[in-house]
Amino acid sequence: MNDSILDLIGNTPLVKAKYLINNPRVELYFKLEGQNPGGSVKDRPAYNMIKKALERGEITRETKLIEATSGNTGIALAMIAGIFKLDIELIMPENSTVERVQTMRAYGAKVILTAAAGGIEGARDYAENRMKEGNYFMLNQFGNNDNWQAHYETTGPEIWEDTNHKITHFVSSMGTTGTIMGTSTFLKEKKSSIQIVGVQPADDARIPGIRKWPREYLPAIFDPQKVDRILEVNEPEAREMTRRLAREEGIFAGMSSGGAAAAAVRLCEELEEGVVVSIVCDRGDRYLSSDLFDQ
Repeated sequence: MNDSILDLIGNTPLVKAKYLINNPRVELYFKLEGQNPGGSVKDRPAYNMIKKALERGEITRETKLIEATSGNTGIALAMIAGIFKLDIELIMPENSTVERVQTMRAYGAKVILTAAAGGIEGARDYAENRMKEGNYFMLNQFGNNDNWQAHYETTGPEIWEDTNHKITHFVSSMGTTGTIMGTSTFLKEKKSSIQIVGVQPADDARIPGIRKWPREYLPAIFDPQKVDRILEVNEPEAREMTRRLAREEGIFAGMSSGGAAAAAVRLCEELEEGVVVSIVCDRGDRYLSSDLFDQ
């Protein structure tokens, strides 16, 4: 029995791929972050950022939170802010899926939609300007060390233990980069030979949740020395792998997870041997109003 829904954050399942790879000397595992109560990997940093800010006295129940988001972090923050009775205003591009917007509002958050053409960068600029105008506190997932430390304290140790210390490669999409930074830091401390593989979109590819940031928007928490290799994926292969995850492995996820899986499968076919873990960062029901699963 759990005292709070927050007790269910983390300890997500690790499941072996059965059909996606053909290399008998390599094992591929998916970490199912959609099993978090808020439906994504972002529950981990959202909880840690709010909890630590409260502990340090940076925020109180009178504080108005504001944050720019492309979706999953906003949902997690809305859920957790509601539990702590905090007001939160979330800023996101107007082309975000309706499921994401409605979920945030269901948790009690105020949602402001910015022009689609500006993307998440425009949402970040809007939130920064609001900070200058009013009495807001921004958690700033892009520059908050409590983001990546959540993965150092939870995601990395879980993967290390669940693979019986045999992991050789870790694959993660890169957005705010908190997941890959924290997990890399932990895994490298345990075994420096573990390879950390980041996934970015190819030029002009639009894959929600995966970013190739302009220099001026590069997350402050990102340290390129913690990533051994970057693989790029294009939109068609990310879409197709997302559908294959559902059809062949029974893993219903979003396109950023498909992009990471596509890179992981490509990696597995080139390795002589290894144990590869890829992050499945959310659930596919967040994308049903899009054309992702159209055949």
